[in-house]
Amino acid sequence: MTQAFRPATVLVLKLGFIGFVLACAVVIALARWRMAPPGAGTTAISQPIRFSHQHHAGDDGIDCRYCHTSVEKSRFAGLPSTDICLTCHSQLFRDAPALAPLHESASTGLPIRWNRVHKIPDFAYFDHSIHISKGVACIECHGRVDRMPVLVRVASLEMQWCLACHRSAPQHVGPLSDVFLMQDKRPLSAQEVTQLNRMLHLQSTRRLTDCSTCHR
Repeated sequence: MTQAFRPATVLVLKLGFIGFVLACAVVIALARWRMAPPGAGTTAISQPIRFSHQHHAGDDGIDCRYCHTSVEKSRFAGLPSTDICLTCHSQLFRDAPALAPLHESASTGLPIRWNRVHKIPDFAYFDHSIHISKGVACIECHGRVDRMPVLVRVASLEMQWCLACHRSAPQHVGPLSDVFLMQDKRPLSAQEVTQLNRMLHLQSTRRLTDCSTCHR
């Protein structure tokens, strides 16, 4: 039987197909990289002041809510205002060169421009307050920040990571009294999981994984 294409033509078609597949892979990888929030893995984000969560939350034991004042009542946890920082630093280390941006902010009235470490794409809806009220501890998403001299993002914050939690929500919640504790979560018994599920009125897995839950 006579071949429809000459060998040279077949080779060109094969190379063209391979090139197309490789181009698609590059485009997809580039899109994922551009959509991914900054600070993945161990990458530290530069900040105007070298703030240490290890020192403030770990050594000094400052509660998360002291700086992130809206975390229990808003979608956003909030960033500390200059006034909050000066509650301590109007007296402590006030002449430290590292705190010069803080005092400049106080004198000019311009807020400090902190750089976001945990950022979710605009097309995804996330509410801190509902997670807090359902017993999701800070360390569940942010890790042990009390051990971080420089804050880094430990969770991917990608869709599949969120869905993995929503598919097994009872396994990722705990007593409300433990939400802001900086300590490793203790394993819960099956009875405790059932009691928490009932007490916290967790939604069904179908509702938690519905597209409209995070894309509104």
